[in-house]
Amino acid sequence: MVRLQLVMGKWLAAGLFVCSVVLASTSVVAGVTETIERVKPAIVAIGTFQKMRSPAFQFLGTAFVVGDGTLIATNAHVVPTLLDGEVREALVIQMPELAGRALQMRDVKLISVDKVHDMALLRITGPALPALVLRDSGNVREGQNFAFTGFPIGSVLGLSHVTHRAMISAVTPIALPTGNANQLNEPSVARLRSGPFPIFQLDATAYPGNSGSPLYDPENGDVVGILNMVFVKGSKEAALSQPSGISFAVPIIYLQQMLRAAH
Repeated sequence: MVRLQLVMGKWLAAGLFVCSVVLASTSVVAGVTETIERVKPAIVAIGTFQKMRSPAFQFLGTAFVVGDGTLIATNAHVVPTLLDGEVREALVIQMPELAGRALQMRDVKLISVDKVHDMALLRITGPALPALVLRDSGNVREGQNFAFTGFPIGSVLGLSHVTHRAMISAVTPIALPTGNANQLNEPSVARLRSGPFPIFQLDATAYPGNSGSPLYDPENGDVVGILNMVFVKGSKEAALSQPSGISFAVPIIYLQQMLRAAH
């Protein structure tokens, strides 16, 4: 009888352990789901708009709302250096349709660029939008799990938010992101002159169009970096069939410095 009670006790303990694990896993999934739903309204598509063009909106990359809700952050390489004034081409953001919000478009104006760290800050017209919280990226360590949301392949797949998981594989210095001297350009030379800076290497598969996506904590949505570079084999089209599974994000500290200078 005692032996039967011991066996039943072990089975009961094992069952309680399994139930606790399942409940914990369910809670984590629910938390991530809530975080994604909370950050999506702040993540927008950036591109150019020209009324007589087909399509009128030309997608360039992902961006997200920061600060007081009137500021937009993205990569510097996403923002065009010139617009065609003769045909009234404008720099805009497009906010995809979400529950309770129709598809919207807003004009934006470039206010600050950091070419060394590939970051740009823009200001939107109209009312403020929900902004994401930026946190200290100096505490990010290898092995931590994050997520990023953006518009991979842009308009090809439709402007729908897509979220990927990403573990920090390495925090590594970077100074020259080009293959050889023939690929040197102004931003590359600026990085060489300023010296290397830390960048987050991710084990995630990102695609063209994810540039400018926020890298955030899946538990609370706090942003620690901006997706920057993706190893693409061959061409942008080949990225769909041959993704490398290695991406990079620039620590958010450099955007925080830009925000302080903007006020």
